[in-house]
Amino acid sequence: MEEKHCQSCGMPMGATDEMYGTNADGKKSTDYCSYCFENGAFTSDCTMEEMIEICISFMPAAEYGMSEDEARKMMREFFPMLKRWKTA
Repeated sequence: MEEKHCQSCGMPMGATDEMYGTNADGKKSTDYCSYCFENGAFTSDCTMEEMIEICISFMPAAEYGMSEDEARKMMREFFPMLKRWKTA
């Protein structure tokens, strides 16, 4: 089974719905994590580039064997495929 990622920040969501955000009706969002989405709205009004910078500050890039610049490059390639940032 393919790992599910938040469709805003790209964070792995895990095997349970513990990390899922909430829709306006209080039900769990299957697309977004609790850091990005709460009560049916995004918790931060930011651009994709701003989100990448937020994620860089939390991502221990060195643990993944990459520099911050390499991590930033990877996110710039991955994020446009996420639902929030995908352009039609």
